[in-house]
Amino acid sequence: MRDKKYWLDHLHMEAHPEGGFYKEVYRNPNTIQIMQGGGTRNLATSIYFLLGEGDKSYFHQLTSDELWYYHGGGTLDVHIFEHGGYRLEKLGNNPDDGESLQVLLPRQSIFAAELSALSPEDYALIGCMVNPGFDFKDFRLVQREELLKEYADHEELVERFTL
Repeated sequence: MRDKKYWLDHLHMEAHPEGGFYKEVYRNPNTIQIMQGGGTRNLATSIYFLLGEGDKSYFHQLTSDELWYYHGGGTLDVHIFEHGGYRLEKLGNNPDDGESLQVLLPRQSIFAAELSALSPEDYALIGCMVNPGFDFKDFRLVQREELLKEYADHEELVERFTL
């Protein structure tokens, strides 16, 4: 049976600072000059990302757009704060249950994820493509106090997905 351990071992994944596990699989060798922060970035990057039962991807923010693609396992609940509002996206393979095969996380949005409580699988395996490419200089974990100032009506969610 292909479970969380199978994919972690097979894909040689390692722990990610936001939570969960990842393996970079593509980094476009071409680069572009970026405005925010200066410097250059690869045109695009792609990783495998896995969250298992009990794992969390904590609230974080990128300066680039990120697309998440469903590959297998259970459904992910993706919690997104942007423009003062909140939305929940379900990343999975059952459109009849409101799930999408891919979810766009716009640059500067703040997002977190976990395996859906109703998921029969012990993991969700996805792909993440970042454009311009991912660089840890463009990544930040968002602090609880900062989120509570703007999203106090989502206190329980903020508490669960911040360190």
